Amino acid sequence: MAVESLLIILIVLFFMLAIGVPITYSIGIASLVPPSNVLITYSLASGGTSVAALFMAGYVPGIIWALCCIIVSIFLAKRLGYVNKTEGKYDWKNLGVTFLHALPALSLIIVVIGGIIGGVFTATEGAAVAVLYSLVIAIFNRKITLKSFWAIVVESAKMSGMVVFLTGVSNVLGWVMAFTQIPQTVANAVLGTTGSMVLILLIMNLILLVSGTFMDVPPAVLIFTPLFLPILTTLGIHPVHFGLILVYNLCIGNVTPPVGNTLFVAIKIGDTTLQKVMPYMLWYYGAILVGLLLVTYVPFLSLGLPRALGLI
Repeated sequence: MAVESLLIILIVLFFMLAIGVPITYSIGIASLVPPSNVLITYSLASGGTSVAALFMAGYVPGIIWALCCIIVSIFLAKRLGYVNKTEGKYDWKNLGVTFLHALPALSLIIVVIGGIIGGVFTATEGAAVAVLYSLVIAIFNRKITLKSFWAIVVESAKMSGMVVFLTGVSNVLGWVMAFTQIPQTVANAVLGTTGSMVLILLIMNLILLVSGTFMDVPPAVLIFTPLFLPILTTLGIHPVHFGLILVYNLCIGNVTPPVGNTLFVAIKIGDTTLQKVMPYMLWYYGAILVGLLLVTYVPFLSLGLPRALGLI
């Protein structure tokens, strides 16, 4: 069993490294695949769901999201007649050189996940190891100076303070909701409307999709986890499975108006407008929603890998 688990880990890590470059260009992947701070936030909000299990469960949904974006990109490129106008050509040699150059940074996933799964350190300690590893790589590549390092420390302190505050507020919110029996009320309302698991998951997805267009992902995770998790666990949905459904839904909000932080950053970088981008984004929305349905209604996609590794 230990040998089989090790082989599974190596195959997944190798696959992630092999497609690492296209995956990083698929918006939303960072919240689904390790090391994801959103999954760690969900672990806290859900009362201690295994971070290692969540990390391993996020691989397949993350790959599904990436493949959806890749398929649409290829389709649109051929439909619009895009031609490569860059000098030179892309060949296996250039690909190999680029891969070797990116390998130290891509190896972060092996260090973090390998350490957590192997029991070398906990998920919390893994975050510290990831920071130290990234710092060493950045210094080695001369990407960080003393001035920029101080700015990074200040920004990290602000972000950590926000997360700690939100976590504390979410705990208070969870207590208030439990005291006022809001989850039970919502559960009774949903179950009173329909007893179909398919419809219940569909209603939940619609609520999360709409809410995700107006909210950032971490606060939304802290708010909706105590609301929906008790309902779905009552119906037999595994907390790890629900975590991936929740994060996948909310990540779609990062690329949808009116908030869509990532979408508007990309528009600014591309020096274009929302009106010009949206007709093409509709194709991506359709493909990503197909991926959402797969993640929602095929639990094996999320639970297969952590179960094979004995994490759940």
